[in-house]
Amino acid sequence: MNKFLCPAALVGLFALTACGQAPEFLQRGKPANQRPAGEPLSSTTPGGADLSDEVRAVVAAPPPPSSARTADEFDTTTSEQRAKAEAAPTGGGERRLGETVASLGDPTQSGFWIKSPLVKTPGSGRIENPTNGKSAQVELIPLDGPESGGSQVSLAALRLIEAPITDLPTLVVYAN
Repeated sequence: MNKFLCPAALVGLFALTACGQAPEFLQRGKPANQRPAGEPLSSTTPGGADLSDEVRAVVAAPPPPSSARTADEFDTTTSEQRAKAEAAPTGGGERRLGETVASLGDPTQSGFWIKSPLVKTPGSGRIENPTNGKSAQVELIPLDGPESGGSQVSLAALRLIEAPITDLPTLVVYAN
């Protein structure tokens, strides 16, 4: 019976792939709001909003090496970027989008970013960890789903705000 289990599982996965229901790692295409693995952020967000050179210099980072296996190896942000990304609340021009339950996003997508259903248009913003008050400047990327749905956050951003990368912390999201 075991020799038939593997072929049966493969047939099931191929059937799901054909229907577009396969797990993301098995799908050939990529979701519309996601960069390919390892592709760094650019001056234009996936939704087409331009980031200023100053913001881009903070939130973008080179992709991790293909041999990366640890959090330190996947987080390619520099100490200078981390210092600049540690954002204190700005006095004005910032709008609170709401709270979201966050999980670790794709660790091969470098930089400081959040994909959230709270975000309607791409741009720059800030996330805050309410348990310790730490915050980080991030690229805001829309994520399909209800506003009550969860968000995905970059490894670098979670580390900067000292949120546990293996838990589901609640974060506050702000848009600039």
